[in-house]
Amino acid sequence: QVRLVESGGGLVQPGGSLTLSCAASGNILRINAMGWYRQAPGKQREFVASITSGGSTNYAASVKGRFTISRDNAKSTMYLQMNSLKPEDTAVYYCNAAVRSTASAMYENWGQGTQVAVSS
Repeated sequence: QVRLVESGGGLVQPGGSLTLSCAASGNILRINAMGWYRQAPGKQREFVASITSGGSTNYAASVKGRFTISRDNAKSTMYLQMNSLKPEDTAVYYCNAAVRSTASAMYENWGQGTQVAVSS
């Protein structure tokens, strides 16, 4: 089992910056990859960024060049550095982990989410 806890959300002005954290506990050595998703009211949850255990990253086109995903294995924590924030970035941000349960099977765990609001 893996537990994920997000933190760092809040209210920021357009053009501002914010850093989100996702602390993982439990069977963290079974995590193959982690990522950030977000969901605005009335909209579907969408992919934001991901990072593998080897450090490879991927970003949604809407955030590429503005957001940076990173991971500190010693602290079992993943981060999302968000710069040049726009009102469209307003959403609840969720931490996700792809966890290996067997040699050929995996499952996903989700955190509870942290709210980000970009407004003047």
